[in-house]
Amino acid sequence: DAFLADGFGEYDRQRDLPGIAGTSGLSPHLHWGEIAIDAVWRAAVAAPGRDAARQTFLKELIWREFAAYLLWHTPDLATRPMKAQFAAMPWRESAADLAAWQHGRTGVPIVDAGMRQLWQTGWMHNRVRMIVASFLVKHLLLPWQAGERWFHDCLVDADAASNAASWQWVAGSGADAAPYFRIFNPVLQGRKFDPDGAYVRRFVPEIANLPDKYLHAPWEAPEIVLRGAGVRLGASYPRPVVDLAEGRERALAAFAAISGKAS
Repeated sequence: DAFLADGFGEYDRQRDLPGIAGTSGLSPHLHWGEIAIDAVWRAAVAAPGRDAARQTFLKELIWREFAAYLLWHTPDLATRPMKAQFAAMPWRESAADLAAWQHGRTGVPIVDAGMRQLWQTGWMHNRVRMIVASFLVKHLLLPWQAGERWFHDCLVDADAASNAASWQWVAGSGADAAPYFRIFNPVLQGRKFDPDGAYVRRFVPEIANLPDKYLHAPWEAPEIVLRGAGVRLGASYPRPVVDLAEGRERALAAFAAISGKAS
């Protein structure tokens, strides 16, 4: 009621900004059946507010229902890629990289902030979910199923359909999936959607004293800046587990290797 009473706020403009309360916060309540999606839909249609914000919100509800449709018709959505060629994807196996991702120790601040928010609160901002998922399956080239399982175990709103469909979307193997070459640059994403660093500073306090210029890429900071902020890369905060440019090229090569296989 508070979300709708505010006329959706600035939902269409602020829903991608993890440092502020720009989303509805309804996902756990929908998941646990505390409110029905048709009730949310009717209330949203009838509520006052800017139509652009309303339509953006309604589209998110539609995506949730589309995921349920996919799971109904594809019971193994959480384990088998919808696009057959992805069964041949040369995923890496690295328990160390997976653990670093799970516990927010990758050395990439926006990724670590998201994974720590998940571990500490049982929830993660939607924009950051896309960033951390892309990092896992593309920069680290680890199987999307591992991420799907971790999210399912940790999220208080872990909807079986939405979770599996979203992971397949990011991996490029799902229905209406993101193209395989869409690889989020976590540094650029952090600077765009957390420009003042409020989100990263909340969940990665060990680098909070870095200037905004270097907050999303501490490895770019001169040593004098790191010392002044009390940051010791490789000690107080990890160095990146992967070179972002190299990880991107590795992912593109892997996707190219399966691109000729039957879909």
